[in-house]
Amino acid sequence: MSSISYEETAQRGWFTRFLDVVERLGNLLPHPVTLFALFALGVVVISGVAGWFELSVIDPRPEGARGRSPTGEIEAISLMNGDGLRRIVENLVTNFTGFVPLGTVLVALLGVGVAERSGLLSAMIRAVVLKSPPQLVTGAVVFAGVVSNTASEMGYVVLIPLAAVIFHALGRHPLAGLAAAFAGVSAGYSANLLIGTVDPLLAGITEEAAQLIDPDYLVHPAVNWYFMIVSTFVVTAVGWWVTARIVEPKLGEYDDTNADHEAIGEQTTDPLTRDEVRGLWWAGAATLALTGLLLLAVVPEWGVLRNPETGDVLNSPFLRGMVTLIFIFFLVPGFVYGWVTGTMRSDREVVEGMAAAMSSMGLYIVLVFFAAQFVAFFGWTNLGGITAVVGADVLERIGLTGPLVFVPFILMCGLVNLSLGSASAQWAITAPIFVPMLMLIGYSPEVIQAAYRIGDSTTNIITPMMSYFGLILAFAARYDKKLGIGTLVAIMLPYSLFFLVFWVATFYLWVFGLGLPVGPAAPTFYGI
Repeated sequence: MSSISYEETAQRGWFTRFLDVVERLGNLLPHPVTLFALFALGVVVISGVAGWFELSVIDPRPEGARGRSPTGEIEAISLMNGDGLRRIVENLVTNFTGFVPLGTVLVALLGVGVAERSGLLSAMIRAVVLKSPPQLVTGAVVFAGVVSNTASEMGYVVLIPLAAVIFHALGRHPLAGLAAAFAGVSAGYSANLLIGTVDPLLAGITEEAAQLIDPDYLVHPAVNWYFMIVSTFVVTAVGWWVTARIVEPKLGEYDDTNADHEAIGEQTTDPLTRDEVRGLWWAGAATLALTGLLLLAVVPEWGVLRNPETGDVLNSPFLRGMVTLIFIFFLVPGFVYGWVTGTMRSDREVVEGMAAAMSSMGLYIVLVFFAAQFVAFFGWTNLGGITAVVGADVLERIGLTGPLVFVPFILMCGLVNLSLGSASAQWAITAPIFVPMLMLIGYSPEVIQAAYRIGDSTTNIITPMMSYFGLILAFAARYDKKLGIGTLVAIMLPYSLFFLVFWVATFYLWVFGLGLPVGPAAPTFYGI
C-alpha cells in the first residue's frame, strides 16, 4: 500500500474543513419543505417587484421560434396582482399532479416495491456483494450511473437507492454509495456510451439556433457521441477517486442511530440459500423473456414501439415509455422470484409490496408539492429566462474570441443551471444567443453544444432546483433522518468541482489539443 505524503494529508484536511463549513452553513437552512415553500413565496415577491419596474430583456429567439414572446421581449410577469393570485389558486393542484418527476418516481417504485417485497433485490445485491471484488464496487456504481442515463430516469429511481443498499451491505457508509451513484447519474448526465433521450432534444434546439446564421445548417442527435464516450470514462475515474479519497473519509464510520430502520430494512451478506439461487434463475429467465419481447417490439422496422410515423428509435414510444418498462421489468421478475421462493403467492403480497414502497415516499411527496409550486411560479414569471439572457450578455461583453472563450461559457452555463435546472429549458433560452455568437468567431454548433453540456451537467448535484434533488434527499434521509440540504450539498460538492476541472481539461485536450471531432460528421470550426 502506497504511503500518503504529508502535503496530501494537509491538503485533504483543508478541503475537509471547507466541506464542514459548507455543511454547517447549509444545515442552517430550514427544512427542505419549508425552504421550497419560502422559494415559492420569494418568487411571488420578486416577480411583483420586477413587474412593478417592468423588467424585460430582448428575446434572442427568432420570430416564429417555439416559445418566443410575440412582443420580442422576455418580460417579468408579476404574480402579486389579481391575475397572478387567480393563476396560483386555479393551478395549485395541477402544478402538483402535473410535476413530471412525481409520476415517474411513483410508477417506477410500484414495480421496485414488488421486487423488494419478494426478496429479489436483496438476493441480487447479496449475489453482487459476495462475488464482486470490493475495490471495484465504487467504480462500477459510478459507471452504472453514467450509462443509466440512456434509460432516462432509471438511474434516479432505481440505481441511486440501490447503491446505498450495496454499500450498507458491504459495511461501508451507505451515503457514500448514494453519492457515487448520484454523481454518475446526474453530474455525468452528458456522458454516455449510447445516445439517450436528451440528445435529439438538444440537437433540435442547437439546429434552430445555428440556422439564425446558416439557414441550411443541420445538427443530428449523435453530434457529441465521440466526446460523450470518452467523457464516460473520465467521469467514472474522477467519481471513483473522489468517493474513495474525499467523500468516504469525510463520512467516516456509519452510525445508524438516526436511520429509518423500517425504510431501509435488514441488510445481510449471508450466502444465498438454494431456494434463493433457484429464484434468481427463474427471475433471470423472466427478464430474458421480457427482453426478447422488447427487442421484438423495437428492433424490426415494423416494431410497435418505434416511432409510428418515421420508424425512428430515438424519438419513439420505446424511449418515452422507459418508466413503464422499468415498472414491468421489476414487477414481473419480482413476482416470479417470490412465487418460486414462496415469499409471494397471491395478489395480496403484490399489493402489499407496492403499498410498502409508497409508504416510504411520504416526505418526498410533501416536498414535491412545494417544489412543484416553486418550479411553476418560476416559469410563469419568466425570471429564469431573464437571468439566462442577462448572464449571456455579461459573457458576451468579455470579448474573448480564442478557445478560452469556452471557459467563461461553461462556467456561466453551470451557474445558470443552479436556478434553471432543466437542460432543454436552459438551452432553449441560451442557444439562440451563444450558438450564433460563437459561430461568428469560428466555432461549430456541435462543439458549442458539447461545451454547454459540461456546464449543465456538473452543477446538477448541488442545486435543490434539480427536479430529482428532493428524491435523493428523501433516499438519504432513510439513513439519517436529521440529514439536511447542507449535508447533501457538502457531500456532492467535491464531485461537482473535480468533474468541472477534469471535464473541461478533457474538452480542451480532445478538441484543441488532439484536434479530434466531438462526434460523427461534427466539425470543430465553422467558416462562413
